[in-house]
Amino acid sequence: MKKIILVLSFVVAIISCKEEAPKDYVRFSGKITNKNSDSFSLRRGYSKKIKVNADGTFSDTLKVKTGIYTLDDGTEITSVYLKNGFDINMTIDAKEFDETVTFTGKGSEASSFLANFTLLQEQEISDAALFDFDSIEFNKRKSILLVKFENLLAGTQNLDSIFRVQQSQKIARMSRSLSNQYKESIYFKAVLAKGKESPKFIDYENFKGGTTSLSDLKGKYVYIDVWATWCKPCKVEIPFLKEVEKEYHGKNIAFVSMSIDIAKNHDKWKEMVKEEGLSGIQLISNNAGKSEFIKAYRVNGIPRFILIDPKGNIVSANAPRPSSKDLKVLFDELKI
Repeated sequence: MKKIILVLSFVVAIISCKEEAPKDYVRFSGKITNKNSDSFSLRRGYSKKIKVNADGTFSDTLKVKTGIYTLDDGTEITSVYLKNGFDINMTIDAKEFDETVTFTGKGSEASSFLANFTLLQEQEISDAALFDFDSIEFNKRKSILLVKFENLLAGTQNLDSIFRVQQSQKIARMSRSLSNQYKESIYFKAVLAKGKESPKFIDYENFKGGTTSLSDLKGKYVYIDVWATWCKPCKVEIPFLKEVEKEYHGKNIAFVSMSIDIAKNHDKWKEMVKEEGLSGIQLISNNAGKSEFIKAYRVNGIPRFILIDPKGNIVSANAPRPSSKDLKVLFDELKI
């Protein structure tokens, strides 16, 4: 009898071990309220589509490489941390992504941390007034902010050690980024403020032949579009720019499109100007994005738009895009 009991106990133990063995996949399920589409994509070097049912529910199993994935429903994005063996349930209202996303289930702590981190960023760092303080007050406020993020990380349990280190490094990068943004803010106020003399560009190649300098355009407002042939957001602005140029044709304003394509893309630039029928003054920057004009204006991302007045002074070092209604409002205020 004892032998039978021992055998049964051993069998039950084996079955239990098999049942508790870690899964080699993630189960990811949940419900999306006010969904924007019938599916969403998980992205991390590749894209995996997950179907969303008519009632907003979804469920899928995935074999993944451990890491942070971007969830994109075509309108909004959020992040989720996935690792094989996790069983995560997500609920979210697509109208208020960051404010409503919640994660529960096995392994959900890291995803919850990412959601809380993003929300804290929006609440605490989106206010540009942070960069209006003097350096002592700025550093004081920055330290208080960083403590909030550090406390959020310290207070989140059951995080992978690697994930915890990565997020600690992320907070350190945030600290450096805020300091750099503060320096840039000081530079913009000191050098690129409204009314300051604009940095110059000299003898840039003109698509129509010869060269053009900023001084050649004195007496007119100059609206500069800094772009490149490889830049998708730049291409999105092209139709809007054409409309604005057409509407203000003959007015006291010159529209300059300044390519920062590298030398090997020179012919591609000329071809695109011709094929797209780009109007205005088409220039290509000397030394690509390393020219003194580009560096002086702190062009770290494109498209970038700059407006200069007829005297050669800055109206806006970061002017509205052609697709923005604010651009025509600005032009009207200046009576262009």
